[in-house]
Amino acid sequence: MLFREAFSFDGNAPLGLCPLVSKSSYDPRDRFFLKAKKEGLRARSAYKLDEIQRRFRLLRPGGTVLDLGAAPGGWCQIAAREVGPRGFVLGLDLEVIPPLPPPTQTWVADAFSPELLTRLRSDGHAPYDAVLSDLAPRTSGIRSADEARSVALAERALGLALQVLKPAGAFVVKVFMGGDFEAFVKLCKQAFAETKIVKPEASVARGSKEVYLVCRTIRHPQSFEVGDLSDEIEQQG
Repeated sequence: MLFREAFSFDGNAPLGLCPLVSKSSYDPRDRFFLKAKKEGLRARSAYKLDEIQRRFRLLRPGGTVLDLGAAPGGWCQIAAREVGPRGFVLGLDLEVIPPLPPPTQTWVADAFSPELLTRLRSDGHAPYDAVLSDLAPRTSGIRSADEARSVALAERALGLALQVLKPAGAFVVKVFMGGDFEAFVKLCKQAFAETKIVKPEASVARGSKEVYLVCRTIRHPQSFEVGDLSDEIEQQG
């Protein structure tokens, strides 16, 4: 079971909360930070999605996108650029995200609230062409526990994605390597026709243990229930 206080929904948590980043390679004002500031992007993490998009072309004009853990809004900016004025981007976070221009909307919401699914379907333009998750665990400093929290968070994002994606949709999720990582990858491969593991240059630059799974086309829509995914991970681990 996930508790809200166990996780940071900010994909750019400070180093003190993220020991899964090498201290020797950590530079809070690296070239990606400086580039983001120069180009008007809200976070250096925007370049992770930018690279994924350039490599896989997941987001297309007129598409609909759900961004989980969207604060401060860097991924929403990249998604909005790609889908254009005819598209739609919805960013969710427990923190208030400063307003972004259309086609982006933002909600202050718990990505794993039981009520969220109904709201997404009634007011959030679901189903989506892409679900993005840059959610990161609020770490404890105990590597095995932090890796487990990362997989659990990714697992919950997967569960939501499978309920709100279009059958041919794409899912991008951040995971820290280690622990049940391989079991989670196997689960994604069972759920999607294509699953790739990607380490963007902006992650490499900080010596981070994070990677992104890029998944496309649901094999069996509605074949997984959110509550069953933890059991799947445990059985495979």
